[in-house]
Amino acid sequence: MIKIKYLKSGYEYDKVSILGHALYDDYGKDIVCAAVSSIVICSVNGILSIKEHGLKYMKSDKGIIIDNISKDKNVQKLIDNMISLLKQLERDYPDNVKLEGGKL
Repeated sequence: MIKIKYLKSGYEYDKVSILGHALYDDYGKDIVCAAVSSIVICSVNGILSIKEHGLKYMKSDKGIIIDNISKDKNVQKLIDNMISLLKQLERDYPDNVKLEGGKL
């Protein structure tokens, strides 16, 4: 299962972690993992294209952790959009994607 956790202070995102594998299909054929990866990579690249230091991230073989997220309005909107898309995947694939949010 892909576990997505995010932390917010008020209405602003501070940290997002996306870890695990969806286990929907074999590695390399998993449409759920591909969807999550596409959403996250597109969002991170979009943010970095409009604000060079809009966030920091660390990738590993287990997933990605995004932190030091800028409070810039556009950056926050893109993170919010990313979370919304991931929530839709969670609704469509509840056995493969789990999303949890929390406040600081």
